[in-house]
Amino acid sequence: MYQYTEFDQAFVRSRAEQYRDQLQRHLAGGLGDDEFRPLRLQNGWYLQRFAPMLRVAVPYGELSSAQLRVLAKIARDYDRKQDNQLDMSNPGLSDLASLPSGYAHFTTRQNVQFNWIPLQRSADVMDLLASVNMHGIQTSGNCIRNITSDERAGIAVDEIADPRPFCEILRQWSTLHPEFAFLPRKFKIAVTGAVEDRAATHWHDVGLQLLRNNSGELGFRVLVGGGMGRTPVIASTIRDFLPWNQILNYLEAVVRVYNRWGRRDNLYKARIKILVKAEGARFTQEVEGEYQQILEHDGAPHTVSDVELARVSVSFVPPTLSGTTQPVEIPILPLLSERDQLEYERWLQQNVASHKNPALRSVTLSFKRLGFAPGDATAEQLDVAAELAQSFSAGEARVTHDQNLVLPWVAAAALPDLWLAARKAGWARSNIRMLTDMIACPGGDFCSLANARSLPIAEAITQRYQDMDELHDLGEIDLHISGCINSCGHHHSGHIGILGVDKDGQEWYQITLGGSDGSTLSGAATPGKVVGPAFAASEVPEVIEAVLDTYRVYRQCTAGKCETFIDTLRRVGAEPFKIAANGARISTQRTQPDRAAEVLQA
Repeated sequence: MYQYTEFDQAFVRSRAEQYRDQLQRHLAGGLGDDEFRPLRLQNGWYLQRFAPMLRVAVPYGELSSAQLRVLAKIARDYDRKQDNQLDMSNPGLSDLASLPSGYAHFTTRQNVQFNWIPLQRSADVMDLLASVNMHGIQTSGNCIRNITSDERAGIAVDEIADPRPFCEILRQWSTLHPEFAFLPRKFKIAVTGAVEDRAATHWHDVGLQLLRNNSGELGFRVLVGGGMGRTPVIASTIRDFLPWNQILNYLEAVVRVYNRWGRRDNLYKARIKILVKAEGARFTQEVEGEYQQILEHDGAPHTVSDVELARVSVSFVPPTLSGTTQPVEIPILPLLSERDQLEYERWLQQNVASHKNPALRSVTLSFKRLGFAPGDATAEQLDVAAELAQSFSAGEARVTHDQNLVLPWVAAAALPDLWLAARKAGWARSNIRMLTDMIACPGGDFCSLANARSLPIAEAITQRYQDMDELHDLGEIDLHISGCINSCGHHHSGHIGILGVDKDGQEWYQITLGGSDGSTLSGAATPGKVVGPAFAASEVPEVIEAVLDTYRVYRQCTAGKCETFIDTLRRVGAEPFKIAANGARISTQRTQPDRAAEVLQA
């Protein structure tokens, strides 16, 4: 993990001190709401539907055990619904009682969010974060946001080069960049160094893919203009190969062109994807022209030197671990029941990944279980996660794009002990990449932008598919849920996507099929297509079941191995699934006319 220098630490502490002064002046009436708003947003503080929401930056997803423990303390001591002085007797707040507090939420951008911290206590939280080199800087606003990456960065067997040093260099370059503090809209960058794209780079404003050219030289493929929201767009490749040391100069050119020409007159057309789509080749020409200006006229001021790359890379040397670097056979678990043995073997298959070091493994802890929203962890669970990271993974965990936690440095010999500890904590379900390993945004329960609630839908589907035999029979399926068109739940890229929409003041849901995030499992990145009209909340689980039943009918199996849901969908086309989905709606309307209200009240 990157080790903060004295400068880094002083910078984060001073930022927390500045925020405390700003907050005190605001609470004393010296800074009005309009003046304070940009100051709190620049530190990750939003005012959501019922209470402030804090977004904490987790650069490229890496967390230490010490940081997890501080996040647990914040959840326990500060994320308290009752401290926000809400009138629980107010009919408009009647559904608050069922919403949890005292927890953290892992997001698809590898960040951490808290939903119930009172604003008057927010400076204390910033001090706590600063004590472990954390903050909320640039987790909001029209600036370059948190740099994301592959959760297996530095350990994946298919990796060409470790992207983390470059992510850190990008983070340092973009933090408080004076020219890019007020872009037309927010700007998101993802970096991967592996053959398989586990960072969804095609769906970002800028996606960077490390590769080597025919001469063996390291560089980047540069993709620009991806994004979801109202207009889902797949990023275009504007440079097939850029020498690695020119990445900052080239990104400077990309963001300058966007800053100059991006629309500021229309919030919905302000993202760079709209500019790239509208201008096509002209956008690339503008970037190349600006890049040449930076190289020839400005003297290429941001060229990354070998010395600088080496300085940053030192923080990403694999931790010193006892044991061998030779292949290790994974121990079996004695004295288990037949059922437990099956679950352990499934866990090894789904949750455990190979590693550059053949004596180690990468292990995913599943934060998708009944009774919890996807990505949620209580204070107690965060403490347990810190302990597991300390005991089994050199004190490091990583937040994944899919809202889980990965332990990247697990000894193969320790897998039985880790499985037992993870099972005790409730994180050993072998559902990674399966239907219930779904992505979901907080939705209308918390977000003031949402048209509908995501979490009751996620819970209803999770409850229906608790049978692990059935889940493994269905195989690997990406299910993504968003509460509004902003697509924080990435519904566009799900094999099955669910989007909350508003119809005459009521919550309804569109179903999309065939989306992809660009991974090997999903194939080329593509947005899903809507099947039929919107469905009531009560109909959604029935529709999902009908779609999956159709998959079972049409899938092809050979020697006990069946093609995946997405492969079957692409082979036979969407029409049979669309017919099944709409048929389920008619059936539900006949048998359960009042279920919509019941599901939303659950």
